[in-house]
Amino acid sequence: MSGRTALRVTRAAAPLLSRSTRTSAAPISRALPAANRTFTKSAIRCNKNDVVHETEVPVSVYSADSNGAAGSTSDHFSIPVNRQDAKPQPFSTPEDADVIPLTKSVHRSMPPMMQKMSIMDKVVVITGGARGLGNHMARACAEAGAKALVIFDVNQELGDESAAELHQKTGLPVSFFKVDVRDGDAINAAVDACVETYGAPDVLINSAGIADSNIKAESYDPAMFRRLVDINLTGSFLMSQAVGRAMMKAGKPGSIVLVASMSGSIVNYPQEQSCYNASKAGVIQFGKSLAAEWAKYNIRVNCISPGYMDTALNRVPALDAQKKIWRSLTPQNRLGSVDDLNGLCVFLASDASGFMTGANVAIDGGYTLY
Repeated sequence: MSGRTALRVTRAAAPLLSRSTRTSAAPISRALPAANRTFTKSAIRCNKNDVVHETEVPVSVYSADSNGAAGSTSDHFSIPVNRQDAKPQPFSTPEDADVIPLTKSVHRSMPPMMQKMSIMDKVVVITGGARGLGNHMARACAEAGAKALVIFDVNQELGDESAAELHQKTGLPVSFFKVDVRDGDAINAAVDACVETYGAPDVLINSAGIADSNIKAESYDPAMFRRLVDINLTGSFLMSQAVGRAMMKAGKPGSIVLVASMSGSIVNYPQEQSCYNASKAGVIQFGKSLAAEWAKYNIRVNCISPGYMDTALNRVPALDAQKKIWRSLTPQNRLGSVDDLNGLCVFLASDASGFMTGANVAIDGGYTLY
């Protein structure tokens, strides 16, 4: 505790003292009983040389006896201390890993809180679900109990392949619609077909987006800017509008999860990407505004803002130098794994986040802390 803090505390205690004590020549802190004196900086000493670096940690375990009573004996052993400066490797689900869906019987056996953390029997629409982060979020939704998965993606080949793979691995109904999120009419037709087949969606996860980076603003092609904004921001609007209307018409609550970016709140370094940042800032503000408008329909809208992610698009030699900088500016000293968004995505889609709307949640390894 600093000397300034100590003075503030002793002054607060001064009214408790008699007038004669407070007017004495002795310092206020000395007039207080020893038990009430505050610590000053000089009272606490820390010497790093006092630390004993053990090669083993002694452990004592005291266990109850066979009758459940406190035992008179204990088990003593030691565990080794690994002092190698090895960096922990982030957990990542292999692309070909099994996807095990949550069954109704297992769901019924779960505690109430864990049941709320699932998305049992919910119909989930996922844009950009053919690959990358969107595909891994689709897998997570299957494991969390989704009733059906509906993938929207512009890539016909990857979309068909991903939908078939998800169906084969989970046994769940999975549909793929080749949809460009800039095409409002195509989106409306696809959502109508989804409603006819599975009922109104319960969840929309809007993961479709593109990133233009390392392009100076003064030389950025206006046509590229329009395309970027149309996919990232207009696509978020058109998808939310179509799915939101279906939820309203069915009179059912829903959750919309917009994948934004930490770049919508901060300026990245060292690359120049002002236009991308602007598009994601628009997604965040759109999500907040939509949450306020649609709360009366019991439709929640939240944003996920990922940091630097280790996706296939970032695994190119040209970005190696920048990735070293990105890691150095991230407290966890790593890029996000492709499945690092899964838990947050399922939470926002689930009833466990029922009192949460209009939030923008950064999941960036701590990058935006600096």
